[in-house]
Amino acid sequence: MEGALPLVKLIEQFAKLPGVGRKTAQRFAFYILDLPEEKARDFAGAILDARTKIKKCPVCGNLTDGELCPICAAKGREKGLICVVEDPRDVLAFERTKEYNGVYHVLHGLISPMDGVGPEQINVKGLLERVNKDGAEEVIMATNPTVEGEATAMYIARLLKPLGVKVTRLAYGIPVGGNLEYADEVTLYRALAGRSEL
Repeated sequence: MEGALPLVKLIEQFAKLPGVGRKTAQRFAFYILDLPEEKARDFAGAILDARTKIKKCPVCGNLTDGELCPICAAKGREKGLICVVEDPRDVLAFERTKEYNGVYHVLHGLISPMDGVGPEQINVKGLLERVNKDGAEEVIMATNPTVEGEATAMYIARLLKPLGVKVTRLAYGIPVGGNLEYADEVTLYRALAGRSEL
């Protein structure tokens, strides 16, 4: 099957994408092969263009193709309110709510000693420099409620407290439409601890 080697390589590349299994990778590959040559070139060009033009914002670490990301460049955002997230995808999730008007700081990972990831490998230093230079009234720790997310939030909170910054953590609990009998103990505890007045 020597003639099919480019097809096999294409399937293997698609299969490397997160959440893409072998069958989906095959569907993607055959879809690409069915495209007119111009559209296939546009697709390949879009990948290369994104890879070469998109970089990290020097202020917050979000992704941008400009000098600053659109959020850091925007007028009217609350610069004294910084939401710390693990990944640029988390920024998109918060922005979809249309309720948050502060700025972000993207860590690009979490502290995970088991995986050999320490504070030096994520964007903690940039956050401390930013808070020292620009000041901040509140830093919201919005890392995921995992062991690594909690450890990272606690580590950063310990570094920020001496700077006189209010450090808060997202409330976690029962999702809308969820059923209490299926919730685990940690989720129920978080729901109780994060309760608010009606």
